[in-house]
Parts: sequence; C-alpha cells; structure tokens
Amino acid sequence: MTQTDLYDVIILGSGPAGLTAAIYTARAKLKTLVISGFTPGGQLTTTTKVENFPGFPEGIYGPELMNRTMDQAKNFGASFVFENVSSLSGTAKENFTVTTDSNNTYTGRTLIIATGVSPRWLGLPNEQKLRGRGVCVCATCDAAFFKDQTVAVIGGGDTAMEEATFLTKFASKVYLVVREDKSELRASKYMQDLAFANDKIIPMFNIEVQEILGEKSVEGIKIHNLKTDDTETLDISGMFVAIGSMPNTTFLMDFIELDERGHVKITNNTQTSKPGVFVAGDVSDPRYRQAITAAGFGAMAAIDAESYLANASQTE
Repeated sequence: MTQTDLYDVIILGSGPAGLTAAIYTARAKLKTLVISGFTPGGQLTTTTKVENFPGFPEGIYGPELMNRTMDQAKNFGASFVFENVSSLSGTAKENFTVTTDSNNTYTGRTLIIATGVSPRWLGLPNEQKLRGRGVCVCATCDAAFFKDQTVAVIGGGDTAMEEATFLTKFASKVYLVVREDKSELRASKYMQDLAFANDKIIPMFNIEVQEILGEKSVEGIKIHNLKTDDTETLDISGMFVAIGSMPNTTFLMDFIELDERGHVKITNNTQTSKPGVFVAGDVSDPRYRQAITAAGFGAMAAIDAESYLANASQTE
C-alpha cells in the first residue's frame, strides 16, 4: 500500500519529543504526520507516576501524560499512524520517502527523528513482567517511590554510579551489583569515589543477577558470585538496571550520520547531516534523558523545521 499525500513534516516517534514537535508543527498549520510506532507514547508509557514534569503538582501517570499530549497534537490537526519505520530515502529537493514495516510509504518535505532509545536489559524471565513494578531504568524518574526502602542498582559504568548516588537521597540502602572486579570497572574514577564514599551504597563485585523474585512486584533478587560460585538472596523492593541503552537508529545507518554509539549526530541546533532532516530527544541526547528535556528538544526541532520550510518556500 502506498500513500500519495505530501506532508510538510513527518515525525518519527511519539514520545515527549515527537509529540511536542507535532504540537508545534500542527499549530503552525504545517501538514504533520506522526509515525508513532506500535507502542505510542514511547518509554514513558511503561512508567508509573511521573512527578517531575512541570504542570502536574500531584504527579501524573506516564500513559495518561502521553495520551493527553497526543490528544493535544491531534486537536491542532496532526495525523497519526501506528506503524514502525523500516527505511528512509530521498532528499529535501526530491522529498523524503518513509517506508514502514506495514509496507506503507509516506512522503514528506522535512523529517523530525524522535525515535528515542531502548534500555539494555538483563534478559531475565521476570524482568519485563515486573517492569514498572519494582524493575526500573531511571532513578531520576522513579527514586521517590522507594523512600526508606532497600534497592539494587545493576551495572558498573558512570550511569550506574550516578543512579546509585541519586537513589541514596530516598532509599535506606543501595546495593551496587557489578559483574566485574573493582579493578575492571568502566566508571570514571571520580564517579567511583563519589559512590563508594556514600555510606548507603554497598558495592558487590563479581556478582551476576540470576533471578528476580516476586509475582506482583519485586521482592528480592537471587545473585551468583562469579568467583566463589556462591548464591544468595538480596531482599530488595526495587531493581534499577543501569547497563546502558541503545538508540533506535538501526534503520538510519545509511541515511544520516550517527556517532560511535549510534546516536544521531547534530550539525547545528537540531539539524542533522542531511538538509531537511531534524532530530529531537534521547535519540541524540545520551546525557539528560528526561521527558522534559526531550519535550523541549521537540519544540526546538519543530521551530527549526518550520523555519527551514519558510526559507525553502522563499527560494522556490
């Protein structure tokens, strides 16, 4: 099936970045299509209550926040299709063609890439079942739910050290579970020193997680010592997986420039290496990874796309 409509802007992704971009472009009377993926709303739909997004003093649940943001974009005239992008082609002069896994094609004058990232997981049987029920990937987002409780952070890089340190503001005890020996840690010396100086953090080296315990929520983890071959159970109510994330950019490799970690490279503000293609959110932001920063990024990309189209019209 082929779509013949020409859109001013096609937005890939429907998390905070993509939806905010859609609000801005549709409100500017640009014909806007959002290709949302099969899980509209992005990773925020897998969280519980979001307490650090401005405008909601009592907090708001992630799925509700995304649904309301999507409705806002629809109210301004943005169109949505719930498909995954498989490939991109074209240039600004010839227009861009977006092909989806459903064998549909869509044509746009500009593109905004807001496909986000996917967390790396341990691959344990209970992991996805208990996601949002004690299994988390963002301490900044979820730490407040574990006030005066015992939690574990899994990982040995800077992110794991940051997550563990942040969690000590809320949790009573934080196990830092690391597969490597202390001498092999990937984290910077500064972040190690900061974490290990905190009395609430209990480092555990040469340890792998074998099992996540609990049916309706996390009740503990079974761990295995890789040196001694011993196993034991840690009684915890929260497990934060901090072993990295993967930008959702596989389909972009032959289309625009990516950095060594797979994030979209920015050449100027929100512009990518290809004229007419803009980027927003975590797919090009490995540092902040917050809903509010992604939303701001989406607004910036939309404004840049609008300006690009206005300039293009003047030179035609």
